[in-house]
Amino acid sequence: MHIIEAGNVAAAMGVKLAGARVIAAYPITPQTPLTEKLSELVDTGEMDAQYIPVESEHSAMAVCIAASSAGARAFTATSANGLLYMNEQLHWAAGARLPIVMCVVNRGIGAPWTVWNDHQDAVSQRDTGWIQIFCCDHQQIIDTVIQAFRIAETVRIPVMVCYDGYILSHTYMPFKLPEQSEVDRFLPAFEPDWSLDPGRPENLNTVTLPDIRPDVRGNTAPGYMEIRHDLQADLRRAIDKVSETDALFSEIFGRGGNPFIEPYRCEDADYIAVAMGSVSYQLRDVIDMLRKEGVAVGSAGLRLHRPFPDRAVAELLSGKKSAIVVEKALSYGYEGALCTDIKAALYNCEKRPAVKNIIVGLGGREITTKNLHDILKTSCEQNMQQESPLFSGLKI
Repeated sequence: MHIIEAGNVAAAMGVKLAGARVIAAYPITPQTPLTEKLSELVDTGEMDAQYIPVESEHSAMAVCIAASSAGARAFTATSANGLLYMNEQLHWAAGARLPIVMCVVNRGIGAPWTVWNDHQDAVSQRDTGWIQIFCCDHQQIIDTVIQAFRIAETVRIPVMVCYDGYILSHTYMPFKLPEQSEVDRFLPAFEPDWSLDPGRPENLNTVTLPDIRPDVRGNTAPGYMEIRHDLQADLRRAIDKVSETDALFSEIFGRGGNPFIEPYRCEDADYIAVAMGSVSYQLRDVIDMLRKEGVAVGSAGLRLHRPFPDRAVAELLSGKKSAIVVEKALSYGYEGALCTDIKAALYNCEKRPAVKNIIVGLGGREITTKNLHDILKTSCEQNMQQESPLFSGLKI
């Protein structure tokens, strides 16, 4: 069944179809309509779940940690400074290997105060040990939320589903609502490897010594560094699990096929513009315009940000003349984090393209199609080895 609804509603319907049993959230713009919709679904009995209102985002993640530790499928959502307020608990959830799913409705970070969209919030939390997946439209939002639960529960690592505030969260688009029977076939009931049980008390995540040592049963137990090594190794293996999950989803629902990066007119392109989120779809109109002008350019939307799909990126960009990384976030003091990741992925390529970084749309600054057209056209025409402005659309 196709419906026309807001992106936040698409996310809420994905959570409902996935059968989340515990939802904890604190309202923050532009996430609020998502959790309001979920509270409505719980209140009317359409969802068999507990909705727990809390006094802060830090507490929301704490509730999800507790629920997941007890074996329940848990969900929350947040934006901007709310995500930053969760920071301590984000590390805890990942370190405890809890399969929590969270929607991050992307918004700029204060100060100065802003309620508008960019990617600074999610990108600033890329090193917390969570998987991060970016969505480009409403269909991807609902599909990715459903996939996120399966990914998280397969690798025992929490997942952020990121999508643009207002541009996607509040706009209305048509999308297909999956059948519950199909979702149940794709996503089985959550059966944790372990969970808190009053009948079998255990200590979880107590103070860990630096080195390996025998546990209370005399078995060799990992030290802190081994635990961190295992998380890193499993995150890297999660790249394959994301691909396998997408393949199964595509088999059942007929959608998907590009779990890492979505190419558009890249096969014969000399230049490729790379972006995350809704701007990657906006770039497609620009690509069509430039093609008519004789510029051999394509675009690519990065879906999986953490773990970073370095092999897929290198395969797509190797041999091209240049990559133009258009992003709505900045790693202060250097460049955009995505640009740095792409440069690292290309480091060992024999035919390494030049890479240019363009920062756009911070704090909701309008990104016009004309502006993107001019950026790409200029970037393709000039010598890509030359220094160029990092910021676009900036007026002082």
